[in-house]
Amino acid sequence: MSATVHPLHPAREPSLEAMMALVAADMNGVNAVILDRMQSKVALIPELAGHLIAGGGKRMRPMLTLACASLLDYSGSRHQQLAAAVEFIHTATLLHDDVVDGSGTRRGKRTANLIWGNPASVLVGDFLFSRAFELMVEDGSLKVLKILSHASAVIAEGEVEQLTAQRRIETGEEQYLQIIGAKTAALFAAACRIAPVVAEASEEAEIALESYGRNLGIAFQLVDDVIDYASDAITMGKGVGDDFRDGKMTLPLILAYARGSSDQRAFWEAAVTGERVSDDDLAQAIALMRSSEALSDTIDRARHYGRRAIDSLGMFPAGKAKAALTEAVEFAVARAY
Repeated sequence: MSATVHPLHPAREPSLEAMMALVAADMNGVNAVILDRMQSKVALIPELAGHLIAGGGKRMRPMLTLACASLLDYSGSRHQQLAAAVEFIHTATLLHDDVVDGSGTRRGKRTANLIWGNPASVLVGDFLFSRAFELMVEDGSLKVLKILSHASAVIAEGEVEQLTAQRRIETGEEQYLQIIGAKTAALFAAACRIAPVVAEASEEAEIALESYGRNLGIAFQLVDDVIDYASDAITMGKGVGDDFRDGKMTLPLILAYARGSSDQRAFWEAAVTGERVSDDDLAQAIALMRSSEALSDTIDRARHYGRRAIDSLGMFPAGKAKAALTEAVEFAVARAY
């Protein structure tokens, strides 16, 4: 794949810099809330939470809340506390995910569960969920509480469904899209939808921004699933081939299996059940994905959802916020190159 041609923005390398500049002042407020609310008299809690929160993540989800508020010319400060709640929900799910997956690295660092153990990681994740709900209750909007609490339930459902689909070769594209719609896109959608609620914008604006977030989230996860087979640990922040070794039925594998010969399908069946997980097996898996165009077709799907996200912004006026939200989509897709 070319390093210079991007599906949505061919002129230059997309980045999150425009969004980061747009929300910089608000993000300082969000970070202050995060720092304050992750404190506890139980020393292990801020120590473990801080390890992940300070671990170099892009904070994309809270930035989306802030950028959507900027798009709507919201001038209050409620969105800062709610963006912090979104980040706590996300961080809690990461802590729990790493325990479920038995992960050893995240963003190039050792995972909390590897350092402090699984029980501590699960319990600190629970603490962060609780802090998120405290922030929602303090905001006082039942509508916001409904959106974020529903998203939290949907994320958990998605994680459980992913677990039940693991090492099951019969998992298809429809079920895969349902899983990523829940485990990833639901929080993107909620992060965007709470901004028009706080800004007291129209129902139409709520629906449009939820659609933007949901489609961006799906594109983001599709690209993540390509990167697991087509990148290095430095780029991805986790080990290459983790999904392969864990038997996760992501779209590149689903497409490669569907398009394979009987011998190739036998290889995939052995790989998914955990019988073929060596470095040589991973190399063979990547070669089969490339020859069957499973990786490039997964990126095409990401482009499609990216365009849908950008189309969802159609009702909003041009300006820095709209441009930043558009480029965030382009960045999400371009990570695969």
